[in-house]
Amino acid sequence: MSSKRHAAVVGVAESDLGEAHGKNVLMLQAQAAKAALDEAGFTKDDVDALFTTGSWAHFPQLMLGEYLGIQPTYTGGTNIGGSSFESHAAHAVAAIKAGLIDVALITYGSTNRTNGSPSPTTLTQKYEEPFGIPSPAGHYAMAAMRHMHQYGTTSEQLAEIAVATRKWANLNEKAFKRDLITIEDVLESPMISEPLHLLDCCLITDGGGAVVIASKEAAQAAKKKPVWILGHGETHTHNSVTHMDDLTVTGAKQSGKQAMGMAGVTHNDIDVVEVYDSFTITVLLTLEALGFCKPGEGGDFVSGQRTAPGGSFPLNTNGGGLSYCHPGMFGIFLIIEAVRQLRGECEDRQVEDANIALVNGTGGTLSSTSTLVLGRD
Repeated sequence: MSSKRHAAVVGVAESDLGEAHGKNVLMLQAQAAKAALDEAGFTKDDVDALFTTGSWAHFPQLMLGEYLGIQPTYTGGTNIGGSSFESHAAHAVAAIKAGLIDVALITYGSTNRTNGSPSPTTLTQKYEEPFGIPSPAGHYAMAAMRHMHQYGTTSEQLAEIAVATRKWANLNEKAFKRDLITIEDVLESPMISEPLHLLDCCLITDGGGAVVIASKEAAQAAKKKPVWILGHGETHTHNSVTHMDDLTVTGAKQSGKQAMGMAGVTHNDIDVVEVYDSFTITVLLTLEALGFCKPGEGGDFVSGQRTAPGGSFPLNTNGGGLSYCHPGMFGIFLIIEAVRQLRGECEDRQVEDANIALVNGTGGTLSSTSTLVLGRD
């Protein structure tokens, strides 16, 4: 895989998480960006590419660049929801391969918990929301109900995901929710949109994150050992859920195949997996689409706490969007955790001998997916 090592992650960081009183979106991004650059041993003057997105400004890249004092020669604002940041990483790699940049900074920030989240209505959503479907929970509930009808998946199997993820969060001092829960706790929590209970749904928190990506040459000057981006893939399949061809199959089937093919790895090579968990059903559908199990087998695959600490399939090891944090778009935190796992920096939640990680972001209403395969020397 040495021929594929063109670009590496050399710095990652979060801002304050949970409830960031007194801080706005720009402050959270600046806090995370400085910490990530410091970790890499770079300054803002080393950055020649800037990537961000979000609904906090009409032109978020322009506002962030002005705020940070960065005038990039390459800029990206792809917004495909929670998978945007995996796509930003892929686009940074492409720019590095083309010789256009050496150091890219990716950031995100949100104050969804303390200031609320804007909820714009798009042209196609006028055929859904006026008729009573809650967004986004109702869309994901439709997918869960279809999977249950088609394959016999149960609420208990979905609850396995929430319970396992909380066990990882219990080992992460930064996690917003750390108290252990049981399958019964999930099933007895309030119904949000049948069949999804409250504990099947992600958190609503504040927070920001940053990732620094460097060319092979620039990475040699970084303080941290490089975590190489070995493969990437991305796609989007629809905007409104009424145009989703199959409620049980996501675009991760395509983006995952592309990323793994580029990296030259198989499922058996992957040591740790970080996937978007906006809802428990998101995880189950993603694992199936990525090919870790066959369609309809996701419920059995996650049963018996297989994805929990000590299980055979380490998944969402920081506690995920279900328990760690979820400031509106969680994809950047998937990259941060995967990098830390491959560096061996996760202490009690460290996956032993983690060499290869797969990261998959999901955006919209199961609308977009972006997949990365990361590896260490």
